[in-house]
Parts: sequence; C-alpha cells; structure tokens
Amino acid sequence: MLSSIRTFLGTEVDNSSLVLFRMIFGFLAAAESYGAILTGWVDKAFIQPKFTFTVIGFEWLQPLNGDGMIYYFMVMGTAGLFIMLGLFYRASTFTFFSMWTMVYMMQKTHYNNHYYLLVLLSAAMLIIPAHKSHSLDARWGLTMRKETCSRICYWFFILQIIIVYSYASLHKMHWDWLEARPLEIWFRYKSNYWLIGSLLQERWFQDAIAWGGVVYDGMIVWLLLYPKTRRLGFILSIIFNLFNSFVFQIGIFPYLMIGLTVFFFPPETIHSIFFKKKERVYPIRKKLSMGWTYFLICYFIIQILLPLRNHLFEGNVNFTEEGHRLSWRMMLRAKSGFLKVKIVDKHSGEETKINLSDYLTIDQRSSVSVQPDMIWQFAQHLKREYAREGKKIAVYVDAQVSLNGHKRVALIDRNVDLASVPWEPFKHSEWILTYDSYD
Repeated sequence: MLSSIRTFLGTEVDNSSLVLFRMIFGFLAAAESYGAILTGWVDKAFIQPKFTFTVIGFEWLQPLNGDGMIYYFMVMGTAGLFIMLGLFYRASTFTFFSMWTMVYMMQKTHYNNHYYLLVLLSAAMLIIPAHKSHSLDARWGLTMRKETCSRICYWFFILQIIIVYSYASLHKMHWDWLEARPLEIWFRYKSNYWLIGSLLQERWFQDAIAWGGVVYDGMIVWLLLYPKTRRLGFILSIIFNLFNSFVFQIGIFPYLMIGLTVFFFPPETIHSIFFKKKERVYPIRKKLSMGWTYFLICYFIIQILLPLRNHLFEGNVNFTEEGHRLSWRMMLRAKSGFLKVKIVDKHSGEETKINLSDYLTIDQRSSVSVQPDMIWQFAQHLKREYAREGKKIAVYVDAQVSLNGHKRVALIDRNVDLASVPWEPFKHSEWILTYDSYD
C-alpha cells in the first residue's frame, strides 16, 4: 500500500495549478505586508509599544528601532512580489518565510490563526518548485524550465487544508458556539454595516451562521474533492470567505483560502483557463523518495497532534488559553475583562498599584487582560524593570474575565506571586484558575 501511495504522490503531473497558486500566494504575501504598513498595523504592533509580548522563549527577538519595522515590512512585501513573478524565487521565498516567521514570533497581541498558516505555507513554498514555469527565473534561464511537478506538490496543500478545516469544525462543536454566544457579541457592534448590519442583529441569522460554520468547515473539503460537487464547493467557498472578509475584516486569510481551492481542480482545467498557450502535459510515473515519505508522515502526524494538546491541560482551553495557539481554534471565544496589577517591595513591604497605560498600548491592554501567558510575561517584565533599580518585587494580579458572555470570574490566583513562578509549557499552571469550576 505504501508503495502505491508513493507512486501516486511521486507521479509528475501538469504544474499549472502550482504556478497559479504561486502567483496568488505572492500577491497576497505582498498585500499582507504592504497593507500592514498602510493600515497602521505595523505602527500599532511594533512601533507604539514600549514592551512587546513575544512567543515565550523568544524574548531576544525584538522589533527594530524607529521606523525599522516599516522598512522590514517593505522588504517582505517586495519579496512577495518577487514570489508572484517567480524572480529569484528561492531567495525571495526564504526571505518572506524567515521574516514572516520572526514577525509571528515577535508579537502575540494581534495573534491570528492565518499568521501561523502563512508560516506553514511559505515554508512549503520554499521547498516546492513553483517557479519552473511562467516565471522570470525560467524566462531568464535562472532555473531549468519544467512543465510538471510531483503530485505531492498538490496533495501537501490539500492535506493541510483538510486538517485546518476539520479542526475548525470539530472545535466549533461546543455549546457556546452552537448557541452563537460569541457571534452575538461580535455582531452587536456591527449594526452599522452596509446592507447586512440589521441582519447581523437577528437571532435566527446568528444561529444560522453558527451552525452553518460547523457544517461548512466539516464539509467544504469533501465537496471540493468530489468532482460532481466541486463547483458547488467552490461557490460556497467564495461566498463564505467573502462574508468573513467583509464582516470580520481578517486580512488576506479569506482570499488565501479561496486561492487554495485551485489544488482541488484538475491541473488540466487550470491549464485550459489560465495558461492556454502552454503545451499539453502527460503524467510521468515516478515514486516519491522514502526520505520525503518519512518526512511528510512525521510532519502531518505533528499537525494532527498539535491541536489536541489542550487535552493535556486542565480546564476550558477557551478560558485558560493553554493549548489554544497552533490549534486552528478559530473564532471561538469573545473574552472581556479587567486586570489590576499590584507590586510589593520584598524589602520594605511597600505596595504599589501599576497603571497599565504607563506600560502598554490599548491593544496590548485588551489582550493581556484575558490571556494568562501574557499576564505572566508582563509580571516578568515588571520584575526586570525594578531589578534595574536594585529592587526585588513580588507581582500580584486580579484578573476578572467573562467568556462568551458568561458571568465574570477570576482568571488568576491573586495570592500567587507571578514574578517568582516559572512558565510551564507542558503542564497546567496551577495559578491559572480553571473555568470548569464556574460552569
């Protein structure tokens, strides 16, 4: 069986779909990068903050000073355009992948699932030969022209999408989502939206979106895979993703998901629509190497297991956030709350209340007030700040959080000195109170 799978995935087929996706991906990478500058996102995320919440363990990865991050994103945007054109493809893709990965690791205030997906896809594009046809590299002789690619180049993206959508559907099978609790909260502030603002306030419509989201995420890949329902799946993908783009304004993610549908169509179809002058290509039977076979098996096992790691921790992951990231837990919770921070001088016993606005931006205050790992990081930051003055302090917090409109409850044990406890990445941190206690 493994031999048959290796032959199926290793067979060379028309690379038209891959070439088209390269163009889409490069354009969207450029749009994400330049758009981040034009919308002020770079300024909010990297220039305004006095302190940046990195992925824990990557505190050494800090934004460039001054307008450095503006130029940083300009370089990424240019790399995206080069990817689209197939110019210095490997170098351009490596540039975007490495710089975007650092952006992802550098800040958590504006965490979004599609940032992580973009890391994975750009890593794949770095390896996959998407520049062998209809590229400046091929035209100028910088790479050997080739009109085929191994079938795995398509199925890698298909399998990745299956994982993303399957977990998105599975995670929505929770009463808070099925009762449209987070949707009701989000839509409440969108009543002024053109054409559909009043519709978003209707309870029946919120329920339809909630249940429709479960069904769509669970079915869309299979609709696209089956030839007789492929057109329906494609139309639904366009409608669903454009709705998300308009209502939730989540950047390039909806358009990226539409772009990924090219891999579900026969490459001959993409060939006949977008590359009519290209000569017809016939499959060439080959086997995928054992090295790549083992690598891909390991990769997808990790992708399947990562979203399940929240079951290793106590409590409701939507409340504690332990195991939330890298898990395709998309649009599942609306959290609000307040955070009070108190420091105690260990020598004098003097207590001081911290004014969060002295340290954090509005966006940072909104995120840190409901996310335990960021609260812990802020406590460590205060510890370092006061250590420079020769002071040893304890940090205590009172964090009260409401999840999806439920009653506001304590998130953190207010009796624990967060400056003295280590971060536990692989087990539940006892100072994070579990929401199960309040259900």
